[in-house]
Amino acid sequence: MKQKLSRRDFMKLSGLGMASLLVPPLNFDFDDSFPTQQGRVTTRTIWVYDQPTFQANRLKIYTRDSLVNITNTAVSDDTSAHNRVWYQIDLEGYAYSGNIQPVKTILNTPEINIPQEGLLSEVSVPFTDAHEQPDAESNVIYRMYYETTHWIKSVIVSDKDGQVWYQIRDDKWDKLYYARAEHLRIFTAEELAPISPEVSNREKKIVVRLESQIVIAYENNQIVFSAPAATGGTLRNGTYTTPQGNFTTWFKRPSRHMASGDLASNGYDLPGVPWVQYINQSGVAFHGTFWHNDFGRPRSRGCINLYNSNAKWLFLWTTPQVPHNKEMAINGLGTKVEIKN
Repeated sequence: MKQKLSRRDFMKLSGLGMASLLVPPLNFDFDDSFPTQQGRVTTRTIWVYDQPTFQANRLKIYTRDSLVNITNTAVSDDTSAHNRVWYQIDLEGYAYSGNIQPVKTILNTPEINIPQEGLLSEVSVPFTDAHEQPDAESNVIYRMYYETTHWIKSVIVSDKDGQVWYQIRDDKWDKLYYARAEHLRIFTAEELAPISPEVSNREKKIVVRLESQIVIAYENNQIVFSAPAATGGTLRNGTYTTPQGNFTTWFKRPSRHMASGDLASNGYDLPGVPWVQYINQSGVAFHGTFWHNDFGRPRSRGCINLYNSNAKWLFLWTTPQVPHNKEMAINGLGTKVEIKN
């Protein structure tokens, strides 16, 4: 029996990170008129194959930050794989979904009036460059990726070409840089309102199951949310574990520049990591992820990686609540977290 999946349904599944749970045989047929979904390559290189399997013939290679058109999806026959979803790239062939971030290109009308405390925003294009000055010819400091979050402090209109720039504050180095204003979408207070604030924090709990790589949220012992995750795993420079035990979401930031180590030896430098919830003093946290799309297996440095939309939902559901115009909230009365095998 042929089962159809509209493009809208597909992106809902992709956004929830649940497409990997679909069981074949399925034939996906985009039967509506939504525009082609874009994807950004997140790793050094990917190959497009003539079939949705790594054992198929290689057809074409793409490099990091290349943009591709996702025209359909397929489920691999490999039942041992944690993620069996592959993307069809135009009519060329198939690429593994774990190394492609689904992205959009949405341009925004710049906000001219920025309050003193700043405004939280997210990148709404596949990527945009942050410059040292409000000038496209100035040095590029960072590349900012789709759905990363950043604090806008002011707005500048270029005398040279009329380009509108947002001044962005880097929360780690306390430096300022500039990005094209139409590439960032400002969050409204309504969008950042708490989820289920009427439910007592005593009745809320998050359970992380390491063996199944899943995060589950409970209200009054009833499941209200679940999502695949990527927890501590074995990387090129060592093995990392996500600690087991009981914790709380005691320190929350809607945006955080995370950086550590030497980039030449598998260090990382990630501005604008979204929806960060620290659960211990060592820096282990729930947070959104833009550097891979490969959930359902261990592959982090100990944090609990989530798809950005899932990390946002969890952030708005837990305590302490972060006001829409504040960069953080810290207290010892966070939501309970239980991490176990």
